[in-house]
Amino acid sequence: MTVAAPPEIPGARTTTGRIVSTLAQRRVVLWTAFAVVHLVVAWVALAGPDQSLGDVRTVYRSWMDDFVSGGDRVGIDVAWVYPLLAAVPMLIARLGGSTDYATVWLLVVIALDAIAFAVLLRRATRTTGTTRTTRATRATTSAAWWWLLFVIALGPIAFGRIDAVTVALALIGLLLVAERPVAASVVLTIAAWVKVWPAALVAAAVLASRRGISIVVVVAAAATTVVVVAVSLALGSGSTVLGFVGQQAGRGLQIESPAATPWLWRAAAKVAGTGVYYDQQILTFQVQGDGVGLAARAATLVMALVVGAVVLLGLRARLAGVAAPHLLGPLALALTTALIVTNKVGSPQFVSWLAVPVVVGLVTSRAGGPSFRLAAGLAVGIAALTQLIYPWFYDDLLRVEPWMLVVITLRNLGEIALLVVACVMLWRLGGVRRGPAADRMSA
Repeated sequence: MTVAAPPEIPGARTTTGRIVSTLAQRRVVLWTAFAVVHLVVAWVALAGPDQSLGDVRTVYRSWMDDFVSGGDRVGIDVAWVYPLLAAVPMLIARLGGSTDYATVWLLVVIALDAIAFAVLLRRATRTTGTTRTTRATRATTSAAWWWLLFVIALGPIAFGRIDAVTVALALIGLLLVAERPVAASVVLTIAAWVKVWPAALVAAAVLASRRGISIVVVVAAAATTVVVVAVSLALGSGSTVLGFVGQQAGRGLQIESPAATPWLWRAAAKVAGTGVYYDQQILTFQVQGDGVGLAARAATLVMALVVGAVVLLGLRARLAGVAAPHLLGPLALALTTALIVTNKVGSPQFVSWLAVPVVVGLVTSRAGGPSFRLAAGLAVGIAALTQLIYPWFYDDLLRVEPWMLVVITLRNLGEIALLVVACVMLWRLGGVRRGPAADRMSA
């Protein structure tokens, strides 16, 4: 029996072809913009103030010079401030030799960003139907343009630290959670073994997803961690594999952290015993003065409490039946911002983390998720203020110049405001009980 083909909707083929053609044109424009933005920011990093790539040119390179010359292997022979896999991109940059280390480092970062950019743009082609394709195209295009604007606003520090590697990996992982949970979990876990913060995104993926995907994410993350630890032990690390935990625990208040702001103003007011000093062991500028030690110790507890509160908001929304695509962005943003706001380190490169949850939130907002316009605007403003602080006028901050203290205070208040915005989004999501259909959308 021959079954007749369904009648073709007039104009459907033409409309679909027009959408595909428009998408192709937009991709050409976006990739051109990607190349221009990354090359310009990379040039500024190379030609701008020395501190733009200070850690790369001096600290990272010296670690890897020792590594390849038979000296101490950081993370294996000696305790390190980073998890073990941070050495991998640093070693790759060393393949170009010691002299061109910074240039090769930038090429590595740009290559990873390009992969993440391709994964983002690919989302528009995975939907079916004219309306869904158009909506997905607009969402991914908006998110892509915002990311490029964010990189420009943040400037050289977006490329000049190990965080740049984790941002690209974390974005790839978070974009793949619903479609390929195993691959997503592996990538996110690897990113967390480069620098710890993407572990918060693993938690967000687990909390936001339906039970089947959550189990897959947890199992894949655990398996990846076992492999990393096993390789580390095979290389002779012993307990040093977890040395980064102790390295971070003993730190004081770094001057860029929100918690350090009151002591910066006290230093500017010439309060006795209050000031800025350079920690030779941690290689950062920190504040000193009455109460600093207590504040540094309390920061860890405050972080645990704030992160715990965010997790409870996420669970509340999940139990209310919020679909995973709608919950993932706000939850990831709240957890990431909580780590920044309550962190006693507060390095300027931490702001680069915001790109990941905001891009994901912009993508999902077009599919019925909460609006990310306010969060996106705040994140760009925070990034621009951060670039003003570092690298352009960092010396003014070290001298506690009042005008720069106003800038960093506004930046820190912006981070707190962004955390509040993310928490409000979670609260509103959890305030309306959804039906079982919402849960099916999270598949």
